[in-house]
Amino acid sequence: MTYLLNVLESKTKIRFQDCDPFNHLNNGSYINYFMNHREDALIEHYNIDIYKMAKTLGKSWVSSSNQIAYLKPAFLMETVVIESQLIKYTDSELYVEMRMYNESKSHLKAVIWCGFVHYNLLKQQRETHSKELMQLFDNVNNPVLLDSFEARINQLKKYKTRITV
Repeated sequence: MTYLLNVLESKTKIRFQDCDPFNHLNNGSYINYFMNHREDALIEHYNIDIYKMAKTLGKSWVSSSNQIAYLKPAFLMETVVIESQLIKYTDSELYVEMRMYNESKSHLKAVIWCGFVHYNLLKQQRETHSKELMQLFDNVNNPVLLDSFEARINQLKKYKTRITV
């Protein structure tokens, strides 16, 4: 059996077109960076291409909710590290936490909790996850043992540097 990571990580550089006049990553652009990371990481680590699934199976996931906390600015041309993990799932929903750090992971810049609904694009309705997907989720789920986003942010703020999740 192949070991699957339950915290996925990637590095990226903050680009000019995503920044405000102060050379900070624009608040709206954080979500794009988080989503791009997760899409690429799913392909690389779990062989899940959400666009290929949509095209061939008519099923994928749609965003249902986002909660984000901006803790420190990300700057133009800065290399950041983004981590993500599945923190909860049901038969038709996924909940993912993603964190953005500076390159050395000594400063947490932003945290987001995203909800996704498995969706049948052909029938235009919610879809139940397959047995194979549920097995994958069982293997990679890495829950956060807190009841709220605010409690999680407070937990993360207590640590000046990266904490083990």
